[in-house]
Amino acid sequence: MHKFIKLAAIAIAASQIGFAPTISHAENKLPIAQISEEHSIPRHEISVLGSTMSYLEQGEGDTVLFIHGNPSSAYLWRNIIPYAAKTHRAIAVDLIGMGHSGKPDIQYSYADHARYLEAFIKTKALSNITFIAHDWGAALAWDFARQNPDKVSKIVFMEGVLPPAFPQASYEAMGEEMGGMFKAMRDDVQGYEMIMKGNMFVNAILPQMINRPLRSQAREEYGAPYQNIGARLPTWAWPKEVPIGGEPASNVKLMQDIESFMGETDMPVLLAYAEPGVLVPPHAVPYYTGLIKNIETSFVGQGLHFIQEDQPHSIGRAIEDWLRRN
Repeated sequence: MHKFIKLAAIAIAASQIGFAPTISHAENKLPIAQISEEHSIPRHEISVLGSTMSYLEQGEGDTVLFIHGNPSSAYLWRNIIPYAAKTHRAIAVDLIGMGHSGKPDIQYSYADHARYLEAFIKTKALSNITFIAHDWGAALAWDFARQNPDKVSKIVFMEGVLPPAFPQASYEAMGEEMGGMFKAMRDDVQGYEMIMKGNMFVNAILPQMINRPLRSQAREEYGAPYQNIGARLPTWAWPKEVPIGGEPASNVKLMQDIESFMGETDMPVLLAYAEPGVLVPPHAVPYYTGLIKNIETSFVGQGLHFIQEDQPHSIGRAIEDWLRRN
């Protein structure tokens, strides 16, 4: 299994749009500013579709809704929320089955997450929403905005599972290492060994995609939802949802629909990106600026995929300034 964990760490660092950033390893993390792992933002819980969803909330005003991806949680946004909360009601939700949210007996497909997120928004009676989203959370945000334009006013996204990175035509088109990693993760036997038994997303991919060593509090917070094998199903379900070779067909269409909506919408959009990045390296930025009419971009500094753990204050200041002007 060590071979596959190593493959995954390498492959996830290679951009799906032809960019291969420098791989970060625990033994040679860059010397960057100390990032706080503490957070004092009040945590709440509500009933949603027969389960529970946990969220952090701070501030008053129009709603800013933070959405994370795999395998993180609302905790990822702890150092960024206070910037938005100066002028807005900032809410960071734990997706169903992740963070401190409940773990109902579902498949944890993209459709499941979209259904629970929509129910969360309805239960909280949220409107005039500004999404701030990352990874699969970015797909959820863009998709919700596409289907509910009356409820969403703005979007901020970073390192999103979005076009042009996806869909991919085949495993072969992704390159030997990356294609082989995704093929293994989606295999019933190898994927179970890597992700369910090995807890690969938490133990390998997450720390490899941050350029500072995570200290004990962050390791404990990110690891807490996945202490036993059964609890790790959400982290295994996500790579199966990546559209490769036409499957899942629903998510090929999802990416096509999002791309079309990006080209049609007039709402304000902010893209935060880092160097070298993973899913959105600097050379991918022109794709978005050429497609989205009302977009601003903000370079936030050095980072790989989980840029909130390396550049939270640059991201926070960019969001604060953009919210002030939009």
